[in-house]
Amino acid sequence: MQMCSLLYISATITNQTPEEAGKRGLTCYSTKERRETMQGLPVSTMTSVLVLLIGLVSADEVTRGDGCLSGHPGIPGDPGHNGIPGRDGRDGGKGDKGDSGELGTCGPPGNDGSKGDKGDPGTPGIAGVKGRRGETAERGAPGKLGPQGVPGPVGNTGQKGERGLPGPQGPKGEVGPRGPQGLQGVVGPQGEIGYPGPIGPTGIEGPKGEIGVPGHKGNIGHQGEKGDQGEAGEKGATGDMPTVYRSAFSAGLTELSKLPPANAPIKFDKIIYNRQGHYEPSTGVFTCVFAGAYYFTYHITVYTRSVKVALVKSGTRVLHTANRYQSSEDQASGGAVLQLREGDTVWLQVIGGEFSNGLFADEDDDTTFTGFLLFAD
Repeated sequence: MQMCSLLYISATITNQTPEEAGKRGLTCYSTKERRETMQGLPVSTMTSVLVLLIGLVSADEVTRGDGCLSGHPGIPGDPGHNGIPGRDGRDGGKGDKGDSGELGTCGPPGNDGSKGDKGDPGTPGIAGVKGRRGETAERGAPGKLGPQGVPGPVGNTGQKGERGLPGPQGPKGEVGPRGPQGLQGVVGPQGEIGYPGPIGPTGIEGPKGEIGVPGHKGNIGHQGEKGDQGEAGEKGATGDMPTVYRSAFSAGLTELSKLPPANAPIKFDKIIYNRQGHYEPSTGVFTCVFAGAYYFTYHITVYTRSVKVALVKSGTRVLHTANRYQSSEDQASGGAVLQLREGDTVWLQVIGGEFSNGLFADEDDDTTFTGFLLFAD
C-alpha cells in the first residue's frame, strides 16, 4: 500500500498518469483507495517520501530531456497536519491603564472582633435645648427616701423653657406701714358776704343791774361786715426741722453669681437701689446704721436644683424657706420685720449643702433681696 502511494505521488509530481507509472512494474490502486491510504500515513513518513521523490523527479528530468510532454495535473492532496507551534514572541510594551471596573457587590459581614479596652471618658457635650413642659399629671404618693447618691459634676445650664401657666392668686398680704403725712391743702376761695340786717336806734344807757339768770342761747345772728385788716405781727423764731432717717436697698443675682455656695452670705451683685450704701455687694451683708424696725423680703427663681435658704440676723437664723425642684421652673419667697440696733447685720444664705443652692437668674428671671427702714427708734 505504501508503494502504491509512492507511485501516485511520484506520478503526480512527474506529470505522469498512474497507468504510465504502472508500466514501470508497480501495482496501483484506485483514486479513492489512494486517498484513504495517504490519510493514514504519519507526518515523518510523508516528509521522507517527499524528499525521495524530489530526488527521483530530478533524475527523471535529466534522463528524459526536454522532449517529453507534460501530463494532466493530478488531484490536489489533503492538507497536512498542523506543524509544531513556534516560540513565544517577546513581551510587548506596557499598555495604558484601563478604565475602572464597576463597583462589586458588598461581601458578607465579617465575624465580630474581640471586645476592646474601655476608652477614656469624652468631654461633656453642649447642653441641649430645654424641652417643652409636659402635661400636668396627678401627683403620686411620695416614695421612700433613698440613699444619697455620689455628687455628679455640675452640668451646663440649659436654655430657658417656655413660661408656665400663672399660679393661683396668693393670700392677701398684711397691711403695710402707714405712709408719711401729706402736705397741707390749698385754702379754698372765700364765700360771698351776706346782706346786713337793719340796725336799731341806740337807747339811753341805764344803770347797771344785777346779773340775771342766764337765758336760753339765742339764734346765731347775721354776720357783720368784715373789719379792716390789722397790722402784721413780728416774725417768730425759726423752729427745729424734723430729722428724716432713710435706709433702703434692693439687689439681685446675675448669671455669674447664680447657684451660690452654701453656708455663706449670698452676694447679690446686681444693684437695683442702694443710695445710702448700707448694703455691701462684695460681701452680701446689710449693716444697720439707724436703730429701728426694718422689713426684709426675698424672691427666688428655683431651677436645676432644690432651694433651702435662711434669713440671718447677726449670725442667728430667724426665717427659713425651702422649695424642692421637680424638673420645672418654680418660685419661692419670704419676708419678715426685724428690730435692729445700730451695727446689727442681716444677710441671706444657703443651708443644707450644695444640692440646695438652686437660686437661678438670667435675662428673663431674677432672684432678689430687698430691705428698708419702716421707722426709726
